[in-house]
Amino acid sequence: MLSVAFMSDQLLWSIGFTLVFVGFAIALIAAVLIFLKGAKSKGKVKGGGVVIIGPIPIIFGTDKESVKIILTLTIILIILLLVWMALYYRILQ
Repeated sequence: MLSVAFMSDQLLWSIGFTLVFVGFAIALIAAVLIFLKGAKSKGKVKGGGVVIIGPIPIIFGTDKESVKIILTLTIILIILLLVWMALYYRILQ
């Protein structure tokens, strides 16, 4: 087992806090842009999202096309996560 610490606790906390802050900022900017786009035109705004609770993704959307895109992106993200976890555990052993 590898007992060398790669990063300090303070650095990991700072990175995590920054990522959460950036995520909220991106979500706020996206919401404002969608609002402005909807206010300018009378067109429809399509969208969707996913909430991953443990291994179970909950996918929602305004139309079938949005749900298909979100589903595809979720599958890609889960595959990348599994590959990353496998590589991480292989490095530790």
